Amino acid sequence: MEYITIALDFIRHIDVYLAKIVEMYGIWVYALITLIIFCEVGLVVAPFLPGDSMLFAIGALCATGTMDISIVLTAFPIAAICGDNFNRFLGSKIGHRAFAKGTGKIFNKNNYNKAHGFFEKYGPKAVTICRFMPFFRTFVPFVAGMSGMNFRSFFPWSVLGGSCWVLVCVSAGYFLGNIPFIKAHFELVIVFIVCISAIPAFVEWIKQACKKNLTGP
Repeated sequence: MEYITIALDFIRHIDVYLAKIVEMYGIWVYALITLIIFCEVGLVVAPFLPGDSMLFAIGALCATGTMDISIVLTAFPIAAICGDNFNRFLGSKIGHRAFAKGTGKIFNKNNYNKAHGFFEKYGPKAVTICRFMPFFRTFVPFVAGMSGMNFRSFFPWSVLGGSCWVLVCVSAGYFLGNIPFIKAHFELVIVFIVCISAIPAFVEWIKQACKKNLTGP
């Protein structure tokens, strides 16, 4: 329970924690964040990592000179793209075995159906679109690999999605993160970002629930 409390506090005050980490570890913080971004999108077991809010906070720190925006906009998109492609590779190799039982907390039929349905609906574009959607950005590349999407087809959409995701989130923090009102209410802004990010998944859940009620058990 203590670890959950610490994690929630980190997410709520991510700007403060990141500033302290940069002060303590300097350039090594870029390697740490690169690893976090890679893991969030590259490891299907890590959809809980705070991608959007972290990048927004990083943008705000870049605007004050605490972090170097040129490194951020170079290293982090590469981490996102590499994570995507590693996730697709894992899906192509172990995807069907991972979902074979279909009863785990992560590898279950419900999660597979959501991600597969999203992928089927949008096709290759789903790789780019899902980048802005928590949960889906972790599962869709994995399902794409399971569905036989090859590297040549996957890679361009991955580059577009990973680059745009980092650019949009960091730019939002860079231009908005240090506005006095936002800076004074940064905790609420982070909660707002998390809620906005969750809207597509919530809408999809409502649609599925309504569809289930209409078709019956």
